Amino acid sequence: MAHILVICTANICRSPVATALLKNRLEERGLTDWTVSSAGTWAIVPRGASRHSIEVMQRNGFDITGHRARMVDEVMVADADLVLCMEEGHAEALRIEFPAQVNKVFLLSEMIGQTFSVTDPYGGPYQEYELMYDGMEDLIDSGLDRIIDLASTNVAAHQG
Repeated sequence: MAHILVICTANICRSPVATALLKNRLEERGLTDWTVSSAGTWAIVPRGASRHSIEVMQRNGFDITGHRARMVDEVMVADADLVLCMEEGHAEALRIEFPAQVNKVFLLSEMIGQTFSVTDPYGGPYQEYELMYDGMEDLIDSGLDRIIDLASTNVAAHQG
């Protein structure tokens, strides 16, 4: 029932990977009615996921070929129960542009009690995408309980 929005820059490398991984992990926990979507702070619409992101996901059993980039907007952020950003600049931009939503905007790394950016592999070799995937998987797996708790708390707040 919760909706999680994942944000990166162009919405073609990191956020499509994180979205697919997070959807999978939530489904494994039985949260099949939760929604995970993504958008970018500088998305070129309607571009698909980057070739290397598609390839690294296919090697790990995921299909993101249907992904299309979207530019984040106020409605998306307002409709989300939790917004997970790849970089501090993304979180800062959303907090400034959508001040009513600041309580639900976090860095993905904050889900494991840290504050760091997930490196953008765009334009780099395939190996950088593999590293991004591995790091993303670790962040989501280690931070999943906090992700679920935060999103659930915000769902309850919306309903209350």
